[in-house]
Amino acid sequence: MATYSGSLQCAGASIGAHRHICAFFNGLDEEYRVLGSFYKDGFDRGEKATHIVDAENREEYLKRLAEAGIEVQGMMETGQLEVLPWTDMYVRDHRFDQHAMLASVEKIIQSGAGAGYTRTKLVGHHMDWLFGDQLAVKNLVEYEARLNGLLARYDDPVVCNYDLSKFGAGVAMDIMRTHPLVIIGGLLRENPFFVPPDQFLEEIRARRSSCTAS
Repeated sequence: MATYSGSLQCAGASIGAHRHICAFFNGLDEEYRVLGSFYKDGFDRGEKATHIVDAENREEYLKRLAEAGIEVQGMMETGQLEVLPWTDMYVRDHRFDQHAMLASVEKIIQSGAGAGYTRTKLVGHHMDWLFGDQLAVKNLVEYEARLNGLLARYDDPVVCNYDLSKFGAGVAMDIMRTHPLVIIGGLLRENPFFVPPDQFLEEIRARRSSCTAS
């Protein structure tokens, strides 16, 4: 189990022992308004950040970070800020691969510590591309559940950003249930719908068995 060091603020509240945050937004303007200070505070304290974005939106994303007061070019040149396309992280053989993603998250956290950073903030942005693929969505929610076990060993927060307009209520509830913390309405709070990973994965297996039987 990780030993948590120092206070960590996000979206108007302190982050406690849990480090896995689901953030629901209605558009990019809300996202940057809510999380801009979270990003900047980390840089001001000498922390590293790795942000995963759609390659097509990378330049717009960098512009938004700069507008939040972040010295984007300088941070990227020193390695304190990485902005990676999701294809480097989530995809193997043109499919979302939950096991590859878990390995990538751990590698990012460990490499930040190896480079001397006290903490790495990892932010995943709007995986809109996968919500048309039912198998990819199933793999995504399983990945989100399993990520809790990995993060329990580290002091590094992971924020998973989702655009509420891109998927239905059923998918949104499954995503929410895999995160102990949630940002909704611009505020961070403990998630009353969170389900422990083992219990959630057993439920997923039961769903699949039921579908196969029917």
